[in-house]
Amino acid sequence: MNYNVELELKNKSESYAFNQVAAQSNGAAWLKSGNTVILATVVTDETDFVDDGFLPLTVQYIEKTYAAGKFPGGFFKRETKPSDFETLTSRIVDRSLRPLFPKGFSNPTQITIMVLSVDEDSDLQVLALNAASAALYVSDIDISNSVTAVRMAKIDGQIVVNPAASALKESTLDLYLSGSKEDILMIEMRTLGSVDVEMVNSAIIDPMIDPMLGADMINQYSSNAMSESELIEVLAQAQKELNSANSAYENAFKEYAKQTQKLILKQNEDSKDMIEYLRKNYMDDIKKAINHMAKTERSTALRQIRKLIIKDNSSWDESLLKDAIEKVKRDSVRAQILNEKVRADGRALDEVRPIKIETNILPSTHASALFTRGQTQALVILTLGGDKDAQMYEDLTATRTQNEEFMVHYNFPGFSVGEPSPIGPPRRRELGHGNLAKRALEAAMPESGHTIRLVSEILESNGSSSMATVCGGYMALRAGDIKMSDTIAGIAMGMVSEDGKYAILSDIMGLEDHDGDMDFKVAGSKDGITALQMDIKLGGISLDILKEALTQAKKGRSQIIDIMQEHEKKIELNEGILPSSDLFSIDPGSIGDIIGQAGKTIREIIEKFEVAIDIDKKQGSVKVSGTNRQGIKDARTHIENIVNTPKAPKIEYKVGDKAEGTVKKIVDFGAFVELPGGVDGLLHISKISDQRVERVSDVLSEGDKIDVEILEFKGNKISLGRA
Repeated sequence: MNYNVELELKNKSESYAFNQVAAQSNGAAWLKSGNTVILATVVTDETDFVDDGFLPLTVQYIEKTYAAGKFPGGFFKRETKPSDFETLTSRIVDRSLRPLFPKGFSNPTQITIMVLSVDEDSDLQVLALNAASAALYVSDIDISNSVTAVRMAKIDGQIVVNPAASALKESTLDLYLSGSKEDILMIEMRTLGSVDVEMVNSAIIDPMIDPMLGADMINQYSSNAMSESELIEVLAQAQKELNSANSAYENAFKEYAKQTQKLILKQNEDSKDMIEYLRKNYMDDIKKAINHMAKTERSTALRQIRKLIIKDNSSWDESLLKDAIEKVKRDSVRAQILNEKVRADGRALDEVRPIKIETNILPSTHASALFTRGQTQALVILTLGGDKDAQMYEDLTATRTQNEEFMVHYNFPGFSVGEPSPIGPPRRRELGHGNLAKRALEAAMPESGHTIRLVSEILESNGSSSMATVCGGYMALRAGDIKMSDTIAGIAMGMVSEDGKYAILSDIMGLEDHDGDMDFKVAGSKDGITALQMDIKLGGISLDILKEALTQAKKGRSQIIDIMQEHEKKIELNEGILPSSDLFSIDPGSIGDIIGQAGKTIREIIEKFEVAIDIDKKQGSVKVSGTNRQGIKDARTHIENIVNTPKAPKIEYKVGDKAEGTVKKIVDFGAFVELPGGVDGLLHISKISDQRVERVSDVLSEGDKIDVEILEFKGNKISLGRA
């Protein structure tokens, strides 16, 4: 491959080849970085137009398993359903490039990104966007701005730009941004780092530990939430990197761009007379419809207005009238916010809707929470399992199958917005919202020893259902007695900007999301942010406005957390159904004492306390689980007593040694005798007496003390005779 462009960027290099492959597409870019090779193509249908007011852009990111020298997993040895990572990456690229297309562009357009070779240290999401943007930039579609991506990490307290994938594992921050030279267009952010549950638990419950020391420990092993001020500093640095990278791309790609075709934009055909007629005669009716908060009620009211107008103006085109009503409605919503500082439902700009929380309303589930905020309602259900319940998945850059032990599944049925749509497999939006909620919560979740699944069923939606999932998810975790390092809540922010004026909105509803200029979801604790997602419809946002939005989000998030903490005090666990576990560590050298000879000791513990026990021999970790919490507690105490009890000197036996033993168990073929030092041996029925013995119980009873002699060793088994 003859590479036309070679760029040295921050902590990485990229080489591009243009006009050598996929020549029948509108634009194509072949990108190589390290050993990763990605092909991105753009195709648009110049003869077709979609008349629904929505840009018909499709982005498909595809990983080929041959890129890593692998066969596809499963029965069929061919790539089929996209993985969650592929779907989420497609969504990231879509959200980043969609703002580049001008309003009115309605030709069906497809961007395809194929990973043909992979380097395990490459950031595939950054490279995917860069390749797609390059293909679009050199295409004959008249778009002259490039969009690139940058990832920021925080490793050992230092901000690192474009870290290697292996280095990102050591980071406490994962911040992905996309933007042009001037503007940030999209942000995906989460904090990383697990919580040491043993340290936190001991700091909380051990009376021998200084309370102040306990507080220090909790802070040390907290959710790694990032403060708003620190985040703004990182964003400012990232914006400089985006400016530098985009300048380099545009300068390097210009000479390879095709001759552009003028974009054919769908003209705004709504009649000025129609809009003027509406404002003069139906403004009050439209405002009244706007103030119906539910989407179905509002749609019904606007439809009735349209039908009434058509009756009096039968020559008007109803579809054009619908567009005109939509424009008047949008202008009215925005003007009321900007000029009167009042929202459609009467709230102040920073006011959060009323919140209601109920926990464990489903008696047969491990835990549940019903979180209602205004007309958005999420029912979140918790299920706890073991290691075998983890979700197995394949990572293109990993050498072996991975296990996902914390899952958040988000479902958005049509009835939640009053629509009769069929329920099918999760779509991109559902996967994206579930992933956002997972990232927000896992930052504050200690290692629990469970496989954890949260399912969020959205029962009603009027904005911010993903943030309702975060709040409901936290309450469900606590209702399942999962310890968290901090209370985590989420809030969706919006913005309206026009003619130099702007207003930031807290806890936006669907109408404000649809007619506003920003969708900004922020999740975290009172101290900082654990996850963030932002999409800008304006084409960019200043850091000053972003800082103001983050500050206002923190205020709203703190209000929600106060309410959640009050309800947290009232939680009643689903005792008898809720499985529990205790994960603790012991000296690996003591594991043999817990297991006992041929597993005798551990079997006795399991039977006595009715628990399951899993032991990691290398790490010295012990997991005790079951449904009886007292049994789990007693089993741990019993194990710790075994470990901490001073051990008697080990006795080495040899053939011919004699000792006094205790009859532990009578069986048909003999008796098991425990010798000093905890060693067991079998006294066969033929060796009990010089005379024939018909039944062992006629001669011996459990607990009898008898003198025996070591006759022989058979592997780990000892054969005994009477001394």
